[in-house]
Amino acid sequence: MQLALKKPIVFFDLETTGLNIGQDRIVEISLHKVEPNGNESTKTMRLNPEMPISAESTAIHGISNEDVANSPTLKQVASDIVQFIGGSDLGGFNLLKFDVPMLVEEFLRVEQDFDLKNRRIIDVQRIFHIMEQRNLVAAYKFYCDKSLDDAHSAEADTIATYEVYKAQIERYEELENDTEFVHEFTGSPSDVLVDIAGRFVKNEQGIPVFNFGKHKGRPVEEVLERDPGYYGWMMQGDFPLYTKKKLTEIRLNMKMKA
Repeated sequence: MQLALKKPIVFFDLETTGLNIGQDRIVEISLHKVEPNGNESTKTMRLNPEMPISAESTAIHGISNEDVANSPTLKQVASDIVQFIGGSDLGGFNLLKFDVPMLVEEFLRVEQDFDLKNRRIIDVQRIFHIMEQRNLVAAYKFYCDKSLDDAHSAEADTIATYEVYKAQIERYEELENDTEFVHEFTGSPSDVLVDIAGRFVKNEQGIPVFNFGKHKGRPVEEVLERDPGYYGWMMQGDFPLYTKKKLTEIRLNMKMKA
């Protein structure tokens, strides 16, 4: 089947040096772009992370330090990746918890502008968990009747995720072939997240509040006003760059309203 799209959607997957969004780096990225007219294109590349790949990560994705020693760095190809994505919506498997925050963090690190505004985000895992409660290998077998022999290869996982999504659209009558509808159907947490990593979220009134620590549930502006030192503590702490960026935006907005 062909997806009914109002604008392109890019399914993507990352392989990394580890699982710490603030410290680890991308070693492989695969992007599969689907156009509204049905045209498809794939861009896959390995990257030199400029830091060691953990043995645990190599055991999962099979990429060693030697494999990427002569690969380009993210800074060298970031603009090409952003250009390929363009204004597309984003799709992937479990991308909201890891892949999107990691990608945004990496782009910020190399000073590459990448805005999530006006992008619909389709997390195929959320559809799967709502409907079947399993993982990608099982999803690929269940929906597509295929074996994912090259699991944890970024390109194999990316293409499998795209095929699973199409099969989900075909299987479930309650799913419309419409990116905006599916975004709403899955109850994407991106609608309430302020900083992707979930350190700040919007409350029922749409006000950014802390989602961790001693100030959990309290409005960010209120905390910064009563405890100005908390801003400095967070900016010096081991928080993702995007979290710090959003905190700074809130603080600047306070000054503009003063």
